[in-house]
Amino acid sequence: MTAEQVAIPQESQRAGVGSVYGLLRAQAERFPANDLFVLPAAVQALWSIGRAGWTYAETLDEVDTLAARYRAAGYGPGHRVALLMENRPAHFFHWLALNAIRVCAVPVNPDYTADELRYLLDHSDSCLFVHLPSRAAQAGEGAAGLAVRLVASDAAALPPASSPARHPPEDATQAECALIYTSGTTGRPKGCLLSNAYFHGWSEWYCAQAGRISLREGQERLMTPLPTFHVNAMGNSFMGMLASGGAQIIIDRFHPRSWWEVARETRATCFHYLGVMPAILLALPEAEGERDHGLRFGMGGGVHPDHHATFEARFGVPLLEGWAMTETGGAGILCAAEEPRHVGARCVGRPDRPGPPLEMRLVGDDGSDVAPAAPGELLLRASGPDPRHRFFSGYLKNEAATEQVWAGGWLHTGDIMRRGDDGSLFFVDRKKNIIRRSGENIAAVEVEAAIGTHPDVAQVAVVAVLDPLRGEEVLAVVVPRAP
Repeated sequence: MTAEQVAIPQESQRAGVGSVYGLLRAQAERFPANDLFVLPAAVQALWSIGRAGWTYAETLDEVDTLAARYRAAGYGPGHRVALLMENRPAHFFHWLALNAIRVCAVPVNPDYTADELRYLLDHSDSCLFVHLPSRAAQAGEGAAGLAVRLVASDAAALPPASSPARHPPEDATQAECALIYTSGTTGRPKGCLLSNAYFHGWSEWYCAQAGRISLREGQERLMTPLPTFHVNAMGNSFMGMLASGGAQIIIDRFHPRSWWEVARETRATCFHYLGVMPAILLALPEAEGERDHGLRFGMGGGVHPDHHATFEARFGVPLLEGWAMTETGGAGILCAAEEPRHVGARCVGRPDRPGPPLEMRLVGDDGSDVAPAAPGELLLRASGPDPRHRFFSGYLKNEAATEQVWAGGWLHTGDIMRRGDDGSLFFVDRKKNIIRRSGENIAAVEVEAAIGTHPDVAQVAVVAVLDPLRGEEVLAVVVPRAP
């Protein structure tokens, strides 16, 4: 086995069977004593967790214990369970336990307002809402008036399921694994249905990479502060580590002043980032120990072009810029991991990258392919008989939006790219009315709708403005209502 290629476990390779839990069980047999989750000392103290992490074997024990509790309470296929766990290991334990019994997990943003939380619980048809004990008041306010049952994550017993479970699907790879909500350009956030096959696509992509981003089997320790209600932490980060026998270093949030110290403490070998993170780290005064770390690469997106080369020179670690959407998962991810990386030019790699076979087009507003080097909307699909293989399964309760995004058999990303002479893709702009603030997608229409509810507002328009730290910032132009 070379350092440039990691063998994907047979459980993940077989097309007809396989869940994320099945991959955990297979990896616990191969790497029982390897760390799977690692907590820095500061995070242990913050969350009052008296241990530095969990091995693969210990994680499987935790998951099996929880799965038995859910099963005994009557939960099974056809049920969805909302999880409000912040970034804690408990999120992964409950998600994997639910996956073991074919229940779909619905991650919850801890910053949701009561109205946003009520929408998610109602729209997702979640029958159970598992929350941290410290989030009881928030959970109760958001679930008020709904049929969903609430329980603290440390409760001794689970409330019984309110409806019987269904028969599980014959093909476990197509079963619902998670339902993740993502901002759209109109109306409320859309719920992306994600199957086991979708999550296996992340591991298939990561384990196929070579060069700077190659994963060494059983050796990688990935540091990420990204939230568990987004697909990066659950998909790209976790599935990459799980499939390669590596460890996920869990951080409650991004702490710039202790970033390099935590990297040394946890023996991190790589990290995931959003564009605002390099900007903040560069803004700190230079200090000893900035290059005294074992980080081989950082992978993310949105680093400011002026910061890219400066960051790499100062801290001694390459930033591998990439692109992905919740809808594409690992089936459609791009990353400038091999030379030429075109540092500072918003290069996101090549469509002929290793991983799940992918086809790509750049089209104009009329739907026809643009001329060479001209900008156009990025369209993607899987190669082979099924263009949606390992992509998301669709938008919950919104078949029209699903068919629209897949118009003509291609997934329309809404992002404008151009192709360079060597085939590399360069990000140009977003076609959607989305504001990208500190790596977060913010739908302008949602902000307009919230501001428009104020009785003193007659009209409002929300647009993006450039921000040197956050990439873009939200600007609201308000016309007050006449007194």
